Parts: sequence; structure tokens; C-alpha cells
Amino acid sequence: MTESTDLAFSVISPDADVIEAQALVIGVVKGDNGPELAPSVLDADSADAIEASLEDLGVTGAEDSLQRLPGYGDEGPGLIALAGLGSLPRTGPGRLDALRSAAGSAVRQLIGLDSVALNLPAETLSEVAALAEGAAYGAFFDPGQRTDEEIRSRRPVSDVAIVSGIDREAADEALARALVLGEAVDNARRLVNQAPNDLYPETFADRAVERVSGIDHVTCEILDEKDLEAGGFGGILGVGRGSARTPRLVKVDYNPDNARKSVALVGKGITFDSGGISLKPGASMMTMKCDMGGAAAVLNAVAAAGELELPVRVTGYLCIAENMPSGTATKPNDVLSMRGGKTVEVLNTDAEGRLVMADGLAYASESDPDYLLDVATLTGAQMVALGTRHSAVMGEEELRGRVIEASERAGEQFWPMPLPAHMRGELNTEAADLKNIGAGRNGGMLIAGLFLQEFVGESEGKKIPWAHLDIAGPAYNEGSPYGFVPKNGTGASVSTLVSLIEDLAD
Repeated sequence: MTESTDLAFSVISPDADVIEAQALVIGVVKGDNGPELAPSVLDADSADAIEASLEDLGVTGAEDSLQRLPGYGDEGPGLIALAGLGSLPRTGPGRLDALRSAAGSAVRQLIGLDSVALNLPAETLSEVAALAEGAAYGAFFDPGQRTDEEIRSRRPVSDVAIVSGIDREAADEALARALVLGEAVDNARRLVNQAPNDLYPETFADRAVERVSGIDHVTCEILDEKDLEAGGFGGILGVGRGSARTPRLVKVDYNPDNARKSVALVGKGITFDSGGISLKPGASMMTMKCDMGGAAAVLNAVAAAGELELPVRVTGYLCIAENMPSGTATKPNDVLSMRGGKTVEVLNTDAEGRLVMADGLAYASESDPDYLLDVATLTGAQMVALGTRHSAVMGEEELRGRVIEASERAGEQFWPMPLPAHMRGELNTEAADLKNIGAGRNGGMLIAGLFLQEFVGESEGKKIPWAHLDIAGPAYNEGSPYGFVPKNGTGASVSTLVSLIEDLAD
């Protein structure tokens, strides 16, 4: 179930006498000789007639395309929707990605209908799962604080039937998992979309408690400014010092009795980033409510792990602050004492995310997890390097590879980036143990990763396996919706984190 709607899934046989849905979604593939209708439940005459008219109707089969046709007969769907599948691969992750995207695109674009039947190629359990995940992500609508009743009354599709010959009982687990993932992504998107005068450190902490309430084996602890002061969290306090809204650190812990591994997740939760004293240009502030996307992803990954009852202990650390300029704000050349005792000279207060994350990494390391990951909308350099649809992952080589493999299964795109040892010297300063920016603009994403690496702890004399996920571009979509991705908050990395936790459980 998502906040958008009470979503329900079912699997129906291709041999069903009647498909009771308002719309039947059929796939169109971009073939070598033009668009081709994918196999469907349509009778041969109807299918041939539609296929013969595809080019005349302007149907290309391109990804994210959807054309509507009137239904046929007195019974069954009143609408046929032709969904583009692109050049659908025969096997592999690319095929699942195409199915996931087409299902999400169709459900997203058919907003206003109650029920949809997805008659897209789904002969295996993994293909059914991909369609369900895409539909769960696509069934999203956030009216924000718009008061127009017509807008506020819009509802996404609430009933999705997947047409497949697969055994319905065998699909139950995959469908239930898709609903959990849909809810997690939905919640992360809504948190990112929240206006910063409504979502600030205190209220974000409250929302975290609310999100995990009722999930078995999940507890939530909030550290306020007094706790942070007593605990030596100089990075979080330093970033939040300029705001009237005091910072928080929220620890969300899923600890099942049968846990075989432990994973710590640290999320950047800057509820608004003005840049602080190093003030951003006005145009660059317009999307800075999204700078808590990492913390939103971590919160919902922990919640999903609990709801799926995974045999892994997953502990999330939400590092929450508001970065504002004022007479009390941290200044360039100030030196902060971080959790664990390291000192940092702040030369740019707009490089604040790494400061709160440093405290979180040091704190999470103290619990001696088997794996440690951080997730952050950390650098504009990430978007310069990889654009807006690929996230970056850095860190220990094996864990970095596992993140990439998990992202491929989840339908997200992560790209491996290095942490060059020769660049570490750019963080040296005579005023403290290190400074928070490098010598220039080059390699800014990598410099940030090298900074965070300094705060990863050791276990039995070795660095804890660690990965850094920079999701600055994919976390917030300023363009048009595509596939199952809406405009604004996207919920980036939630499904990858859950897939990784499942992998570690196995």
C-alpha cells in the first residue's frame, strides 16, 4: 500500500474468459522493420488489425510511449493502451528494466482509472516481479499543497492485474515484495517533496518515528541538540548552528532475532541547504529541499527490511540539519571537532553534507557492523560527471561491486568511481586534521568520497567494508516524468539498498 492509493495486485490467466479492467495494456516492440505488437490476449483478427495500423496511428514502440485505442466488444476493457517496450532484449537485466519501465509508465500515465490489466510479456517469476515493481512505483501522485479540488481528487490506478500463465500462488511473494518496495519509494518521494517550512530537523525526526511505528523489531532513537553536544557530534552541530531549527540524529534499528549479518546505513538529511555563510546563488537554492534524499532513502530501506522480515540487522543513521546563514553560523576557517575526535577546518560551508555524514559514519562504525554504507545528495560534481540518471558508488571494491549488482537487479543505475590515493593530499591543512574541500574544482565528487573515508572505522584492525553512494542527480527529477519516475522526488536508491540487503542475507 502506498500513500497515493491502496494498491492491489493480482495475476490472471491469459485464458480468462473476461478481463475485468478498465484498460488493457499491450506491449509494442521496436522491431527491425517497424513496430510490432507483442503477444497478447487479443484474438487474432483484432491483433492483426491493430498491428497493421500501428504506423498509421503513429505508434513506434519507443520506450515511455503510450497510445490509447477504444476497446472492443461488449465485455472487457473499454480501453486498449499500447505501451512502448523499446528494443526489448530477449533475456537479462535489460529485459526486466524494459518491462519495469513500461509497466510504471503505463500506470503513471493512466492516472484517473481505477483498474488496469498489464498484458506485457511475463512468462517467468522475475518478469512478473518486474511488472509489479514498475506498477507500484508508477502508482504515485503527490498534489503537494495545491488546493484545487480537481487536482486533489486525482487518484492513481489502484487495482493492477498482471496477465501471465505463471502460477498465482508462486507470484504471491513477488507481489507482496513489490507492494513493500512501492510504499518505501512512495514515502521517500513524499519526504523529499515536503516544503522545508514543514519538514525540518524536528519534524523529520517525528516522521521517521511515525514511518517505522508498528514494524516488528524496529526501534527509533532521537538525539537532540543536547545529546549531540554531549556526544561530540561537531559536524552536525556545526552545520545546524546557523538555523533556528536545531539539528537531530535519528537512529532507526531493525534487529530481528535471526539476524546473520549487520548493515549500517548513514543518510544525509539536510532539510534545506542555503549554503550557509558560503551562500548559494538564488537559482541554485530552488531545489535544495531535496538535500535530505539520502536520509529519506535510508529510513525507508530500514522500514522495508523490517516489513520483508529479512534476516539482517539494518541500522539507519539519519544525520539531519538545516544549513542557514546567521550570526551564529559556522564560518570559513572555523575548526570543528567531530565525533571520534578528528578536527576539520571548514573552508566552504556549502560543503556541509560531508560534515554531518562524517559524524554519522564515525558513530555507525562504533557498532562494528559487517558492512557500512552512506547515501547522500552530496556533490554537484556527481551530476557533472554522470548526469541526472546515474548515481555514483565509491569505496571498498567488493562492496562497491555488490552495490552495482544490486542496482542492476533493482532497475537503478549506479556507476563505479575511484578514490585516488594521490588526491588525498588536497585535504591537508595546517589548522586541523583535514579540511572539508580540495584544492580546486577538479574531481570534487572523489574528494568528497576521500573525506568521508577518513571517518570509516576499523574492525579487528581492518577498515569496515564501506561504500559511498552519491545520488545527487537521480534523487530529484527537475524534468518531465519518465518510466516509473515522477517529477520532483524520485526515491532513488531505496530499491537498490533493499536488493543489497537481500543479497547480504543470502
